[in-house]
Amino acid sequence: MSNSLSVILPVYNVQAYLPACLESLMAQTLQPDEIIAVDDGSTDACSQILVDYALRMPNLRIIRQANGGLSAARNVGLDAASGEYVAFVDSDDFLSLNIFEESLRRVRDDKLDMLLFNAMYHFEGRESDRLIYTNVSESSVLTGADWLYERLHAGRLLHMVWLHLYRRDFIEANRFRFVPGLIHEDVIWTTGVLLAAKRVRYIPTPFYHYRIPIRKFSVEDKIRRLGKIIDSSLFNAQTLAELAEGIENTNLRKLLQRQMVDGAFSVFHKINQLPKQLRAKRLKELHSNGFFHLLWGNAQGFTQRRRIIHRWLRSLVAA
Repeated sequence: MSNSLSVILPVYNVQAYLPACLESLMAQTLQPDEIIAVDDGSTDACSQILVDYALRMPNLRIIRQANGGLSAARNVGLDAASGEYVAFVDSDDFLSLNIFEESLRRVRDDKLDMLLFNAMYHFEGRESDRLIYTNVSESSVLTGADWLYERLHAGRLLHMVWLHLYRRDFIEANRFRFVPGLIHEDVIWTTGVLLAAKRVRYIPTPFYHYRIPIRKFSVEDKIRRLGKIIDSSLFNAQTLAELAEGIENTNLRKLLQRQMVDGAFSVFHKINQLPKQLRAKRLKELHSNGFFHLLWGNAQGFTQRRRIIHRWLRSLVAA
């Protein structure tokens, strides 16, 4: 079986975890044609680690750029990819050793636009690793929209791009790229890709191991990160609403609108973590940019509308 596969590996300041990731790539039972490591302006030892591993990994290709964020790094990788199929790996995670052999076989056998699989949360020994998707059986071949409907109806949809293997000409034909500067950039990508995909299948094998390290941020970094999350959540809410408008299936459209509204409530939780002065400023912005109108126009049912009214009244007092 040909292994015409491009693996896109964004790298930024993960020197403690990068060797384990590269070791898991190097040990694969079926090697990708190319592993495109996009060094996104790392300031730690990552650049040298990549150079050292490239001596032992002839399929490892290094692209260096000024720091542009995860979305930009993934886009650079997509632009450089030449494989028939493409997979994304985050450089602080690691892989089961047969992920590419098994996933490529399945995606080829079923002539899929994308294969969806399972993963494990890895807590670095603080607690036992556990499955990301639990009690989700293998699917038949179905459209991405049907899978999206099933997951939204079940109330459990995960957007991480490393849960999928993609046929690259499907990605390119639809001109899919990540929006630079976003946090939670997977949300728009995965929703759009699923809506466009004609043939997908889910298998419950946990091929991927998603590391959840303990991260410590300074107060300034925390405030800066909260601001980016809020901005990204607002963008995602608006974009999901626009995607929902284009869905002809009424039931799927309503489920996506419900998910958008439920997810958008996280904006209030993040704003509440800001200092008082910034909190008031952000709440005023929600009124001026039409956020409450967006929520109201997409709300499904009495419970969501009651929550919107409650948040609206509280925001008037706090602002």
